[in-house]
Amino acid sequence: MNVYFVSLGFTKPPSLFTRVTLSAQTPLAMATVNKTVRVAAAQMTSVNDLMANFATCSRLVQEAAMAGAKLICFPENFSFVGDKQGESVKIAEPLDGPVMQRYCSLARDSKIWLSLGGFQERFDDTHLCNTHVVIDDAGMIRDTYQKMHLFDVDVPGGSSYKESSFTVPATKIVSVDSPIGRLGLTVCYDLRFPKIYQQLRFDHKTQVVLVPSAFTKVTGEAHWEILLRARAIETQCYVIAAAQAGKHNEKRESYGDTLIIDPWGTVIGRLPDRVSTGIVVADIDFALIDSVRENMPIDKQRVSIDL
Repeated sequence: MNVYFVSLGFTKPPSLFTRVTLSAQTPLAMATVNKTVRVAAAQMTSVNDLMANFATCSRLVQEAAMAGAKLICFPENFSFVGDKQGESVKIAEPLDGPVMQRYCSLARDSKIWLSLGGFQERFDDTHLCNTHVVIDDAGMIRDTYQKMHLFDVDVPGGSSYKESSFTVPATKIVSVDSPIGRLGLTVCYDLRFPKIYQQLRFDHKTQVVLVPSAFTKVTGEAHWEILLRARAIETQCYVIAAAQAGKHNEKRESYGDTLIIDPWGTVIGRLPDRVSTGIVVADIDFALIDSVRENMPIDKQRVSIDL
C-alpha cells in the first residue's frame, strides 16, 4: 500500500512562527476546531478505461480513509485519458451522469471528501468543460470550478497541444469551505497565471489551494515544483498538487511528482517515486497559516498599482 506520511517538524525561525490563538472569525469553524486536519493527495496514471480508473481511485480513497484523511485530492483527468483525438468529448457526461454519481457514492460510502479535477463535463457534441468537482462525505457536490486557462502550447522538443479546440473556458473563480479549510479551486495550466491565486487568497480568503494537474514531462521537469512553491509563498496558503504520472499511452506521458506544500513554501509531502501510483498524507496546520500571515502581513501591505 503506497501511503506516505510526512513529518511536520518545522525548521522555520522561531520568531517568525510563534503560534497564535485561533479566532472564531477564522473561515470555516468546522476546520479550525482542531488545529490540524489530515489531507491526502493521489498520484495515478489514468487510461482510456473509465472503470479501470475508478477502481484505482477507489483503492486510493480507501487508503486515504484508513490513514485518517478528511479529504483526498485526485489529479486532472482522473477518470479518463483518451488514446485518440475526440475520445474525451465522446465520453463526456453531465455532473448528474453515471460517472460522477459513481464518485459521489464512493465519497459517501467511504465517509471522505473528494477533490476531483478535472472531470470531462459535457458542454455540447463537440466541446466539454474541464471541471474541478468537490464532493463532501455525504456524497453531495459542494461546488465546481471550470478550468479558466486552456493549454494551447507547443512544448519544446515535444508535442503541440490545443485544449481550446475541444474545451470551453470559464471565467468564474471558485472557493469552497471544507474540513481542511477554505479551498481555492484551480486546474493544471492555471498554475502559470498568478492573478487567480492572488484573488483566491485576498478576495476569497482561501487557506488551501488545490492544483490537480497533468503536466507534460518536459514542462514538469522545468517548472512544476518551482511554480507550486511560488504560489504557496505568495499566497501564504497550503498548496496541494495531485498529479498524473507516467505513460498513459504511446503518445502521452505525464510528469507526476504529487506535492503538498506549506504556506512558507516548504515541500512537506511527496511520494518517493515520481511516477508511481499511491497517496501522500500530510496535516494542514491552521496555526501555521495564521502565524505566517500575522508575522508577514502581505494582505495589509499590498499596494495598488495603476498601469
